[in-house]
Amino acid sequence: MARLRKQYHIRKSPNGFYAWDVDRLVELSADLPVQPVALADIAEIDENYWFQEDGQVPSCRAIVDHFRLVGQVELEFPIILCADGRLMDGMHRVAKALLEGRQTIDAVRLLKTPDPDYVDISPDELPY
Repeated sequence: MARLRKQYHIRKSPNGFYAWDVDRLVELSADLPVQPVALADIAEIDENYWFQEDGQVPSCRAIVDHFRLVGQVELEFPIILCADGRLMDGMHRVAKALLEGRQTIDAVRLLKTPDPDYVDISPDELPY
């Protein structure tokens, strides 16, 4: 099996961003039940998810880069939701499900949202 690229879930913080290591999120969610979630219930679909850093713009090249990733994902792996139902891992899978016209996607939901691995960090400072 091919090794996945290093990934982080990033959310804005008061002085930068919070970042969660996706490898840790996968470990924390490994034994949780997989359940279908309606794509319509995933709020991030209608939010600026990939271009949150100052100066980032959704250029055609940047969007195409994301769609390359969308083409590579496997829908057999569930997305990960935090305890509040917000997406923490799997937006490229969500996009693929949308493109395929699906109504639901398999998901696991953390019982407690873990503390971030990094606080008030710039995404370009994360170790990849």
